[in-house]
Amino acid sequence: MKFDIKKLNPSELLSMYRSLLLPRLIEDKMLILLRQGKISKWFSGYGQEAISVGATLAMTEDEYILPMHRNLGIFTTRQVPLHRLFAQFQGKVSGFTKGRDRSFHFGSKEHHLVGMISHLGAQLGVADGIALAHQLKGQQKATLVISGDGGASEGDFHEALNLAAVWQLPVIFLIENNHWGLSTPSSEQFNMKTFTQKGPGYGIQTRQADGNNLLEVYHTVQEAAETIRQQPQPILIECMTFRIRGHEEASGTKYYPEGLIEEWSKKDPISNFESFLKDKKILSEEKSEAIKSELNQQISEAINLANEEELVKAETNKEVNDLFASYQPKITIPKSRRKNTLRFVDAISEGLKQSLIRYPELVVMGQDIAEYGGVFKVTEGLVETFGKNRIRNTPICESAVLGAALGLSIQGMKAVVEMQFADFVTCGFNQIVNNIAMSHYRWGQLADVVVRMPTGAGVGAGPYHSQSTEAWFFHTPGLKIVYPSNPYDAKGLLNAAIEETNPFLYFEHKALYRSKTQNVPQDYYTVEVGKAKYISKGEDLTIITYGMGVHWAMDILEELDDIEADLVDLRTLVPWDKTTVEQSIKKTGKAIILHEDNLTGGIGAEIAAWIGEYCFLSLDAPVMREGSLDTPVPFAKRLEDNFLPKNRFKEKLIELHQF
Repeated sequence: MKFDIKKLNPSELLSMYRSLLLPRLIEDKMLILLRQGKISKWFSGYGQEAISVGATLAMTEDEYILPMHRNLGIFTTRQVPLHRLFAQFQGKVSGFTKGRDRSFHFGSKEHHLVGMISHLGAQLGVADGIALAHQLKGQQKATLVISGDGGASEGDFHEALNLAAVWQLPVIFLIENNHWGLSTPSSEQFNMKTFTQKGPGYGIQTRQADGNNLLEVYHTVQEAAETIRQQPQPILIECMTFRIRGHEEASGTKYYPEGLIEEWSKKDPISNFESFLKDKKILSEEKSEAIKSELNQQISEAINLANEEELVKAETNKEVNDLFASYQPKITIPKSRRKNTLRFVDAISEGLKQSLIRYPELVVMGQDIAEYGGVFKVTEGLVETFGKNRIRNTPICESAVLGAALGLSIQGMKAVVEMQFADFVTCGFNQIVNNIAMSHYRWGQLADVVVRMPTGAGVGAGPYHSQSTEAWFFHTPGLKIVYPSNPYDAKGLLNAAIEETNPFLYFEHKALYRSKTQNVPQDYYTVEVGKAKYISKGEDLTIITYGMGVHWAMDILEELDDIEADLVDLRTLVPWDKTTVEQSIKKTGKAIILHEDNLTGGIGAEIAAWIGEYCFLSLDAPVMREGSLDTPVPFAKRLEDNFLPKNRFKEKLIELHQF
């Protein structure tokens, strides 16, 4: 193995040797602890240390790296305290996730590291967002994100590379090509010889390096990083290597052909670099042993510190309270009494505009939202005022864009992402439920992201443009969900969602865009999140609903003038206002929940169950609920009208009133 020193001096080479050696010595110790049952899992980077160490040394300390589960050397080279690493592996509080996640599933803003989630490709889009933030701030910095060759088969790989290429983002996509995805060889993963063939398809540069050669990795990444600091663009680097041990220790290596491990062991990055330094008289045997002894002593002391720490204590209140970032809302009231008559769509647009003025760090992203103004024209005219840096057209790549929104948040910015239709959020589902929703609970990272969701039926748009998707996310801890029914709330709730630093899904019913108008304050204001509103009051019964359901209930109550009802508009679905619901039911003794979503598994089921548990003694009748049929949303008007719950709700309302 040939090593090209270039301008590196002996002192620097010795320092690199220490950095290369440390993760190997830690891993030797971790494998012992694994067999002793003191850690539960280990993903080995044995034989791949040169990639982690070389790439990290090539980046500046304030540039972000997004590693994978074999990149122990990235964490050690970034000087992450060893006792905290070992506490993390043991699920101790002084680790980086307070015992809530394992291994390298964590980040550290102090060390400019963003740890992985198990859905490997998700990190690639997040790197795009971090790089975009650098670009928007005018900072000449690179971002490095790592994927294995197996993980590069995921759609996130394509989306992230394509987005980075279109936006010319300063990202290094480093592929650790170890030739196997768990037990599946590369020949069954992809039909190409090398990842460098991928670059031309995206219009980006590519490099290849011997992943077992520390200096080759270092120089390759260093050159790429310097290039993109001066001329922002993505670069793909393929590091050729091999996974000596199993995908994780329990899986073993029996699937490898005989002799393959022995062949690659000859290319071991540590023994070869050590021999090179000894041949150059830079390192002696005595010096090598002294370094190993010193590092092993550091490791032992750090392990002892971690071992001495008590096991994590389960405190329910702390677990629940850590789900969201602490936030004390300040309800902003309009500065003047000036009002305009606005349509629902105009109120949303005005809220966006005023939030963009209020928060210069806010970026709005989505398909066709710039010059075209979005398919529903919510963002029409915004690009002329705020420019294409902040009102950004995106490719059709929901996952990468949602990941980028989280990346912007990691850099202290705010993001609003428009789904063209709420139905299309399925293509970015993983980023929302496994990355954005969990980031604060797992490692204290804010996800200052609002996802706008044009939703609902009644417009003859058929199964793929009409779905009510709020219940999909209602079950996901870590997300807040708002769903306004009128222009005033539409503007105020959007402003409130953008203002708060927690992740929000903001549902806006398409059929309300141009059908509902209201006098709305001209000034910036917010509506309290988590607070329901009485639309009407009465003694007979309580109707609990949101969105279009509010208008259906209003129409029916006007028609049935003998029913005097409390009509409660939830406005916020997570957290929903239990206090208002309880107060109303204690007064009326009867409750019915209405929503447009399919009846089975809808939000109404949870609310009904809660009422049955906590308001039982106040009830004079069974808790009722109504929703749409348990079918996809049909296209033909008569079928769609039958699908929607309005007529069935009227019948059930009369039944409840007569009970």
